[in-house]
Amino acid sequence: MDDAPSGYITVLWEARAKAGKEAAMKEFVAAAVSPSRNDYGNIDYEAHEVEGDPGTIIIYERWVNRQALDDHLNAPRMKELGPQLLEIMEGTMEETGFRILKPIRPAQ
Repeated sequence: MDDAPSGYITVLWEARAKAGKEAAMKEFVAAAVSPSRNDYGNIDYEAHEVEGDPGTIIIYERWVNRQALDDHLNAPRMKELGPQLLEIMEGTMEETGFRILKPIRPAQ
């Protein structure tokens, strides 16, 4: 997928905890925020729990380009965290709402 016109990549990811794993999911995601923010090329990384829907997490992140996002996703720590995440979330990364957003801008 191509970089956005400005060069940055925006990701919106939604995941849901397995029943009874809501607190573990929230703790897991909270622990991942700072290391992700410190990855090279990160512009913004925010995790949110959906109000009124405990255990549903939405992460909004922006990266300077696609390579920075790919480097983040392929970092050794991410490969270690993946199996841990799968134990507490419903479905898989492929089945959840991992979406790359493209900005809509007015014509110049």
